[in-house]
Amino acid sequence: MQDHPQRFALSNEFHARPFPTVTPPVQVTHIAVLIEPGDTGGARRHMEALCDRYGAQLPPAGANHLSVSLGSVTLRWERHTEFVGYSFIKSGPFEHPFEKPALSFVSHELMQDLPGQVIAAVHLALDGIDPTAAQGGPAPWFVGDSLCSSIVSGGGARVWTDFRTHEDGFGRILVKDEGLLPGQAGRLVQRLIEVETYRMLSMLALPIAREVSADVTRLENDLARLTGRMNDADDLDVEHALLDELTKLSESVEDVSASTAYRFSASEAYSAIVRARLEKLREVRIEGFRTMEGFMERRLDPAMLTCASVASRIEVLSKRLTRAANLLRTRVDVALEGQNRDLLTSMNQRAHLQ
Repeated sequence: MQDHPQRFALSNEFHARPFPTVTPPVQVTHIAVLIEPGDTGGARRHMEALCDRYGAQLPPAGANHLSVSLGSVTLRWERHTEFVGYSFIKSGPFEHPFEKPALSFVSHELMQDLPGQVIAAVHLALDGIDPTAAQGGPAPWFVGDSLCSSIVSGGGARVWTDFRTHEDGFGRILVKDEGLLPGQAGRLVQRLIEVETYRMLSMLALPIAREVSADVTRLENDLARLTGRMNDADDLDVEHALLDELTKLSESVEDVSASTAYRFSASEAYSAIVRARLEKLREVRIEGFRTMEGFMERRLDPAMLTCASVASRIEVLSKRLTRAANLLRTRVDVALEGQNRDLLTSMNQRAHLQ
């Protein structure tokens, strides 16, 4: 038998990036850093520096994920198309969930040299102690007006988060273990981290949508004026001039489309991942609190609809321009054929007279 050259690589892809193995109590700090697509050299060099500092094994050439021990902390490193994820996992009991997070056990100097720009950063604490029994409960750790809480994983845990960036530059997620089965804890931690990461990545398209919306409106108005002038044009020179204007307008639309298409499509994919992860959490609402899914429906979904609307307007505008240009070219071609017919008729008459 002859194997396909990609058979084993494709099969191994199903087992890539396994869920972390965690046992409560545990603290996790996750940082997602944006990099230029295809430019992963800096991310790898930084990872190699971390491994050298702690005497850990260097990542194999071409590796997209790695789990290494950095002293008392385990680092899970994942390289994606346009971002690199760092998850620092610290097992063991703790008094305050966010006062001394997992990241505090890693060299501060090395973390200052992170390649790229941080797009998402969150501290997560998972413990079996009920935070609501403490004085003030979990509320002092979060912003009350956006606090979300729900039962997840079939009743195995309760989650608190406010989706805010706090004074230390990190978000916060607090999880109470209420009977998580072996393996459930790692899956829950991974899904909560991915919700935070991908919701931020999906929002990258919103500023672009707002920025180009005015340009799209201007281009739509320009097209409306040109199509109005087409109806009144009865001269070939005028139609040629209109065709030139349509061509330039089409170039402008294509520039806008080319500069936004990747971001809009990536945003759509990221938001789909957020919805899929929230569905896997199997949230059960707690009276008096919003669920994470409810928060996303109110905040993330409108932003994604805005991006989808702008992307749709660009696509429709491009199609309208193509139809208008084709119509005008047809009119110009018909007019030219008429002129050529008249010219040939005149030449035939002159030849006959001669």
